[in-house]
Amino acid sequence: MNTATRSTGRTLWVAIRAMALFTVLLGVVYTFAITGVGQLVAPWQANGSVVTDSEGEVVGSALLGQSFLDADGNPLPQYFQSRPSAEGWTGTNSYGSNFGPENQDLIDSIQSFKTQIAAFDGVPVDDVRRMR
Repeated sequence: MNTATRSTGRTLWVAIRAMALFTVLLGVVYTFAITGVGQLVAPWQANGSVVTDSEGEVVGSALLGQSFLDADGNPLPQYFQSRPSAEGWTGTNSYGSNFGPENQDLIDSIQSFKTQIAAFDGVPVDDVRRMR
């Protein structure tokens, strides 16, 4: 066996061991260490700022918008009403729709939301055509 082949084989073996070592150290040990420190220092934030109801059921996150509705689905006036959400404010996700500004479904849903908000607040519905 010549020296170049032996040197290449040794270099490859060192590289594989280093990759395995750093994968374990940085991928496993570091992850568990940082998670543990987060749980000790700031458990509420580390667990996602979860909000629960009186029965202990998860109802959302303190960092995401939520809908505040009564048993009939009507908005509660003592709370600020969040902007409309394609997801429905269930607290499990936070995202919008993929509709573009010319999509008729989006236009209809915005008009519906505007009508609901105007009725709830006792104000006239905004007329977008008037603002242009």
